[in-house]
Amino acid sequence: MNTSPYSSPVPVVAPVAVGPYRCGDGQPLLLIAGPCVLETQQRTFEIADCLAKINERDDVNVVFKASFDKANRTSVDARRGPGIETGLRMLEDVKMHCGLPVTTDVHLPDQTAAVAEVCSLLQIPAFLARQTDLVVAAAKTGRPVNVKKGQFMSPEDMKYVVEKVQASGSGGAMLCERGTFFGYGRLVNDMQSLPIMRSLGVPVVFDATHSVQRPGGLGGATGGNREMVEPLARAAVAIGIDAIFFETHPDPDSSPSDGANMIRLAAFEPMIDRLLRLHRVAKEIMQ
Repeated sequence: MNTSPYSSPVPVVAPVAVGPYRCGDGQPLLLIAGPCVLETQQRTFEIADCLAKINERDDVNVVFKASFDKANRTSVDARRGPGIETGLRMLEDVKMHCGLPVTTDVHLPDQTAAVAEVCSLLQIPAFLARQTDLVVAAAKTGRPVNVKKGQFMSPEDMKYVVEKVQASGSGGAMLCERGTFFGYGRLVNDMQSLPIMRSLGVPVVFDATHSVQRPGGLGGATGGNREMVEPLARAAVAIGIDAIFFETHPDPDSSPSDGANMIRLAAFEPMIDRLLRLHRVAKEIMQ
């Protein structure tokens, strides 16, 4: 008998509750999207309004994402965001303005309780995926935790991250693929990691925009290639992921962070429409 933990092409994934939504088997595709970092309220609402329009469809559920602090920056001079107090007020305003649930990154254990009061989903950045105190503190809030797989980690090793979350809280775990180190200046995607992580019984997210990063590609900042975002997203949707993550901006080249990877807001909804058509076909094939 084959006892491989990922021998089944369609593993059973128990849905995780994210605000009013459920993410996992038999559920609409979850779309996690927004700007990389919070800027002005006007800019934030402009992006949130576009996402709320997409959320009117019945084949996708949308969560607004933006960071209050980009702590993992290349340069000490890089802009980091408005900070936790102002940032959480802005995320609360997004919920009130357009009705979308929100998520953001947490970098320190003592941030998790305050973030959980506002956010329906807590996100652990990839470089912090092995930080036990942070993962445990996030899980203890009772919120679901989306952990980005470290660029230095194998998909099989994410088993232990799932165990930390499930042993510490009842909100559930989600795992996110965002590329693996390839030398010093590029990330690559091993698409095998998606079914492998899904075989752990948790929903899997594909981060299409961070996957095209080129670390250090702009000297003191991270570069990227946004033209490759949609091809990678198509591949992940065809494989059968549960959620997909994008960063989008009206003028990506003016974004304080990760502009080279981001999808222009005007092009975002047409791209999502193409991906959702592919998602419907993929679901039919895998039933």
